[in-house]
Amino acid sequence: MTEKQKRPAARLRLRNYFLTGLIIVAPIAITAYLTWSFILWVDGWVKPYIPQAYNPDHYLPFAVPGFGLLTALFVITMIGFLTANLVGRTIVSFGESLLDRMPLVRSLYKGLKQIFQTVLAEQSSSFKQAGLIQYPRLGLWSIVFIATDTKGEVDHRLPGEDSISVFLPTTPNPTSGFLLFVPRKDIIILDMSVEEAAKMVISAGLVSPNFPKTLPVKSKG
Repeated sequence: MTEKQKRPAARLRLRNYFLTGLIIVAPIAITAYLTWSFILWVDGWVKPYIPQAYNPDHYLPFAVPGFGLLTALFVITMIGFLTANLVGRTIVSFGESLLDRMPLVRSLYKGLKQIFQTVLAEQSSSFKQAGLIQYPRLGLWSIVFIATDTKGEVDHRLPGEDSISVFLPTTPNPTSGFLLFVPRKDIIILDMSVEEAAKMVISAGLVSPNFPKTLPVKSKG
């Protein structure tokens, strides 16, 4: 191999080494940055309310990262424990009765409470499945997250078909999207997990989960 041939080959190897290192380092660095930013964000909210006698930052020459987050987790857990008994439920009921007298606050609180109860309830199957629907027109398919069976007045008003409430996320931000009420027969339930579907949405299709070989191959034509 001549000297001119060696130079492009060396540049190609260096390029491959750099890309390999970037694939390894970038996800770790971004994950660490987001985790650290979240810890500092929670600390910034919680620490000002911690009495100085219990705040290690008051005694040490440096701030203790994560102490606010641990305090928030402890306080939330204790509130859940206290609310589980009769006295706690009575206090919560009294507080909710006060909020019920405030027009704007009442609507906001009830809406947020219902969302958290639906999403976090252990018996709920919300957002545990991903599916495909034809959107925004026939012939075009979009990934959706299965929320729940359509209920209430919406279900009553829809023309006699069993429908499902689904969330259609946007790319690359899956936290925004559209609530759609889709006939059950028009939804293709996917075997991939919601996490895998979310990765596919965020990456605009660049990241796709491994396709199980055990699934039947769809005939074309």
